[in-house]
Amino acid sequence: AGSKESSVEDKVETPFSAEAYAAEAMAADMDPWIVFDSRRTPRNEFDGWLESNRPSQVCRFGDEEGGVSRVGWIAVLGPSHCPSSNDVMGLQESWEKLLASGRSVTFQTVKELALNHGVLTGKWLMHLDSGFKLDHAWECVARAALEGKISVVKVSPFNPATEVKQVICAYNQNFTDESEVIRLDSVIRATGVKCPLSYKPDVYTYLGIYRNNRWKLCPTIYESKFDLECVPRRSHIINKVTNLEVT
Repeated sequence: AGSKESSVEDKVETPFSAEAYAAEAMAADMDPWIVFDSRRTPRNEFDGWLESNRPSQVCRFGDEEGGVSRVGWIAVLGPSHCPSSNDVMGLQESWEKLLASGRSVTFQTVKELALNHGVLTGKWLMHLDSGFKLDHAWECVARAALEGKISVVKVSPFNPATEVKQVICAYNQNFTDESEVIRLDSVIRATGVKCPLSYKPDVYTYLGIYRNNRWKLCPTIYESKFDLECVPRRSHIINKVTNLEVT
């Protein structure tokens, strides 16, 4: 029986298990970030900063021999950005209690935890192949943050060890406010970004709920596809919890 159990566990722990995604995300958060803080840095330095930190050219692992450190994220903080005062420790304690209680884990139970602990931020995600399109999309949303239209944006640096796409994240304050989520989508679209977007609450990130998680929760709660056919052009946004279009 022991060998059977371990072989089942091996299957669960594929390289792309939720735990693996969570570990990679945590490692990126812990490594140094390259940040343009528009609350402190003069705007006339932005173009040079953008040029010298193109995400397709910045390597996740740096260059130890060349004295270049590892890079977790590249980020732009908007002029009105203020760090959210959330109780992540309390959230994680409540989560452990929930799991120990054997209660079923659903979107609603996770949302309750998020509301109780004030962990309400979320982000639209853009997954793009490394290269010109990624750098261009990043420049578009980074400028929107500089102009105060988005509170904070970040992009993952190039990772030569994986063939995975790079991701751009654009944040808002409250994932439970659907109108706020839709408004952020329209800000992103207005910059010229046309790729599909998916929206993920930060509570899922803090609790390690990624793709292929054991609760079978979809870690993204909205999806946005840009419609090039209709006039005026607009996004079709689907709420993944209800499977209804919300636009």
